[in-house]
Amino acid sequence: MIGFFIALLSGALMSIQGVFNTKVTEHTSIWVANAFVQFTAFLVCMIAWVCTDRSSFKTLCTMEPKYFLTGGIMGAAITLTVIKSMDALGPAKAVMLIVIAQLIIAYIIELFGWFGVEQQAFSIRKCIGALVAIAGFVIFKWE
Repeated sequence: MIGFFIALLSGALMSIQGVFNTKVTEHTSIWVANAFVQFTAFLVCMIAWVCTDRSSFKTLCTMEPKYFLTGGIMGAAITLTVIKSMDALGPAKAVMLIVIAQLIIAYIIELFGWFGVEQQAFSIRKCIGALVAIAGFVIFKWE
């Protein structure tokens, strides 16, 4: 049950962060805003590491496959694309499309067992769920 509430909190924070980042971009530039977001996230993570964890960064060198270490690059791309989509579509439409894309890609990753994720069997109910989400976006966007 805790995972359910954490996921809800994550979604709420992502929506609020997207709006904040878009507003910062209006006063600076997309790359300044993106760099600031990534830098402040780095600072928070370093403070949390010093206060709680202190495991060695050297273990990153043993990570296999190495492409798993590209999450920060994706983080910068995510920040960029969230800002751009919210600016172009508004927060609600952008977040709906972002969540639908996350849902579909996550399901494809599970279906094929990509990136070391345990492979799951095809489920027509999950496909229907994705289609319902898409239909929800169409209804939401309908004017």
